[in-house]
Amino acid sequence: MNKEQIKAERKTLVLSLLAGLCGNATLAVLTSGAVSFSIFPVIAFALAAYCLYQEYLSKPMADGTPAIAFACFLVGAFGYSAFLRAALPEMGSNFLPLIICLGLLFWVAYKLGIMSPKADA
Repeated sequence: MNKEQIKAERKTLVLSLLAGLCGNATLAVLTSGAVSFSIFPVIAFALAAYCLYQEYLSKPMADGTPAIAFACFLVGAFGYSAFLRAALPEMGSNFLPLIICLGLLFWVAYKLGIMSPKADA
């Protein structure tokens, strides 16, 4: 992806990250007894999914964007899982979600060209 495509797809990538984060928060609120109930993750997940759907309908995605958007969704989901397990150690270790999240972040950074060497010209 070139720089223009990255700027155009930034909204989609941020919305997919937010949808993953709020989706996992909603799942934790509805299923885990260690997390107190709140309606806000459910509302935020619904709004993020709706905005992501409207973004999908309004313009076509560039090549490679769906895979990167899915990776951003997984980064949000695994990132929240790692945060939740760090805050509540009785839920288990956060090692695996953290390693998966970091691996996906490096892959997304590589695909977006953030980790490529800068040209001096």
